[in-house]
Parts: sequence; C-alpha cells; structure tokens
Amino acid sequence: MGKALMVLGTSSGAGKSLLVTALCRILSKRGYDVVPFKSQNMSLNSAPSIEGGEISRAQYLQAIACGKRPSVRFNPILLKPEGGMRSQVVFMGKPMGSVSARDYMLSRKEELFRKAMKVLDGLKEEHDLVVIEGAGSPVEINLKDYDIANTRVMLHAKARGLLVTDIDRGGSFASIVGTMELLRPEEREAIMGFVFNRFRGDASLLKPGLDYLEERYGKPTLGVIPYTEHRLPEEDSLAEFPKAKGELHIQIIKLPHISNFTDFEPLHWANGVDYVTRPEELKGDVIIVPGSKNTVEDLLWMRENGFDDALREAHREGSFVVGVCGGFQMLGKVIIDEVESRRGAVKGIGLLPARTVFERTKRTNHLRAEILWKPALGMGVEGYEIRFGRSFSRRPFSVIREVNGARTFEPEGAVGERAFGTYIHGIFHNFAFTGRFLNLIRKERGLEPVSVERWSIEEEIDRFAEVVERNLDVDRILSELGL
Repeated sequence: MGKALMVLGTSSGAGKSLLVTALCRILSKRGYDVVPFKSQNMSLNSAPSIEGGEISRAQYLQAIACGKRPSVRFNPILLKPEGGMRSQVVFMGKPMGSVSARDYMLSRKEELFRKAMKVLDGLKEEHDLVVIEGAGSPVEINLKDYDIANTRVMLHAKARGLLVTDIDRGGSFASIVGTMELLRPEEREAIMGFVFNRFRGDASLLKPGLDYLEERYGKPTLGVIPYTEHRLPEEDSLAEFPKAKGELHIQIIKLPHISNFTDFEPLHWANGVDYVTRPEELKGDVIIVPGSKNTVEDLLWMRENGFDDALREAHREGSFVVGVCGGFQMLGKVIIDEVESRRGAVKGIGLLPARTVFERTKRTNHLRAEILWKPALGMGVEGYEIRFGRSFSRRPFSVIREVNGARTFEPEGAVGERAFGTYIHGIFHNFAFTGRFLNLIRKERGLEPVSVERWSIEEEIDRFAEVVERNLDVDRILSELGL
C-alpha cells in the first residue's frame, strides 16, 4: 500500500495547486511512482482526460508533472459553477446534471465522497505515493460538516499533511495559528509542518515567528518558498495574470461564466492584455470572446449590456475579433440550444458565417488540426475540445486531423472578415501560429515583426519545481512519510 501526502491551505489561493505540481515533479524525478488527487474541485478551467472525460485543469497539470497521462481518477468530482447558486456536477469525467448548492450538500455529496474514496484507495494500492490537494480552507466552521475535500480525505487516506500559507497577502502567522486552533486534535496531529509561500525578502527575518509555531504546536516550518514569476496557470484566478504593457492591445471580454481562460496565457507575456467589463472599453487591436460554461446566457448578457453592438462597432473600426469555443458560437449567426439553456434558437452576434446546434453528448478530446485560415494556411496545431455544440460553416478555420490519436477529417470553426472562431482550446499555446497571428496584426499597425518567446509547460514545471526543491525540506517530508 502506497503513502499519501496532503497539501492543505490556510485559504483559497494559498498556493496549494502549484505546490502539489512541484512536489509531483520533484518526487517523480527522485524515482517514486507518484500521482495527484483532489476529491472535489470547483473550477471552470477544465481539460480532457485519457478516458475522454473532463477534469480540472489543475489536476491535468499535476498529472503532467508526475509524468502520467491525465485521468478522471485524479479528480473524481468536478463542480462547474453555473450561477444562481447552481453547479454542474461532473463525476469521473461525465456530467451528472445541474444542482443547487443546498441540494448537493444534502443529497449528493456523501454518496460521491464514498465513491471518491474508493478511487483514492485504488490509487494508493497502485502507486508509491498519492499527493492530495485540499480545497480552500479546511476549517470554515459553516462548511466543515459538509467538507469532502480536506481533512476527511486526509484522515481516510492516513495521510501526513502540509499546511501552506501565502505570506505575500499578509497575516500568514495568524492564518496558520487560526487554522491549527480550529482543527480537531486528530487532524492537527496529522499535520507534519508548515510552508510559507510567495515570500519576498530575507527569510531569516521570519525566525521569531517560525520558532513560535514550533514551540506552540511542535511542528516545524518545512519551507519558505520565494515569490517566483512563472507561466504556470494559477487556478481560477484572473488576477494572477501579469499586467504587461505592450505595443499591441488585446482585450478579452470577461463573461459572467468565463471558462478556460488559461487559453490566453501566452498572449500576456508580450502584449497589453486586459479583461473588459464595460462595452465602452472595447477598442483593442484584438478582441477575444472566450469560452463560457453557459454560452447562451452569456450571449444574452452581452446583448442586454450592449456588448454585441459595441463589439460590432469596434470590428468596423478595425479591431480583429476572435472567438474560442463558446465565444466562437456566440460570434456566429445563430445558436440552437435545447440542451444547456433550453432557449431554442437564439440570434448570434453575426461576425462569423456559422450556425451552431447543441447536442446532448459532450465532446472532450485531444485534437490535432491543420489551419485553413489563409494567413496560417497548412500550419499544424494541437489542443483540446470541451463542448456540447456542433457548428457548421462554409468557411472553416481548420480541419481536425486527429482525435485522441485516431485519424479523422472534420472541419471546425469559421473565418469571417477580420475575424475567426475555433473550438480548439489552447490554440495560442501553438507558438508558431500565435507568432504568425500577432505579426499579422503588428504589420497592420505599422509595427516591426517580433519573435514570440517559446516555452513549454514541461520547462515551466521544471523551473518552478527547482525553486521549491531548493527551499523545501523534501528529505524530511519523505522521512515523515516513511519513504
């Protein structure tokens, strides 16, 4: 039977996801058979698994860090918020329906928790180590009795725990003390030590506080991780994107149900990028309509708030418009939806020659495609799709050549006048394509062409993991785990 290590946080955004990612890479490189696990994740950033189901982007990244193919077993329960205190429940990669927060807590949660723990037991039997990520804070008094992602998992797995806090926010010592005081004795006993994340400055200045924690709880601080710039996605946090200024101005409409905004990470590093919340702000060189968890409702929100008229006006004034997944569907002529919103035929924004019909079967696949859009004609790209709809256009953006490794031939997306739309999530992570696209816009603006800096997720994981390993007592963690 393998071991389990759990990473808990004093709050949401403490850095649990990336610490788990780093630990997965560090321990895998040391020769251990490691897999990640999070019993329940609430996220609109998702990705396809090897089984064809849907998992959180965080566990997808952690699987890559372990050298494993992403599996639904690493994130058995995924909640996708829909607004109005409702979420779509995805179990083992497959949608189970939409429920209110109250109904989920009272009727579904315990059954799904038991099933998730069977999955965790199986992972422990098959691997040397399972690195488990918690969710939010483990001691929220109003939620603790319903919490199936934190200490209940830790105790079930007989895991040792790390408690991580974000010192850059301030109040980290108080957060650790408050968390420890609210843990039950058996939960507190399972914690092996503390990790301070995103520290700026001289770590020796923390000594009085670290000594206090060890004296009070008999637990050491096992790491002080310095603040580190990186290109790894911070789960569900638009605020974490760098506020870069560049010669090109790229705007992304911040939809109420925006999803998979990690699609646009490569654009942030050499361009001015901002998320737009008011229609009068639309005037960028490029305007992107992103993916959405509730496409038709977000389209109607755009219409009610004047975004559709403002977008068409910006397009007439010279903005290049791009739609990805739900954003592509919105830019078409019509969406017929009897599945998600059940609103029937809804008029689109009309910048792309496409018609979309929602289907009941959700497509979650890895893709390889060939671009048909003239400025990048013949270029190969890869990414993934997560969608209900099927769209039809006489001017497709690309042709899908492979689905999950199987050869196919399927046109997708659409091309309009100074606009295109695609179902390919991750399209801008294809740096040759991104360079071609951005330099087209730069040329129109009278700017010199530039080379798009190429980087890979693997390289970024390695770089971040090296920082963590230098500043974390990994040997002591392994010793505590009996490895």
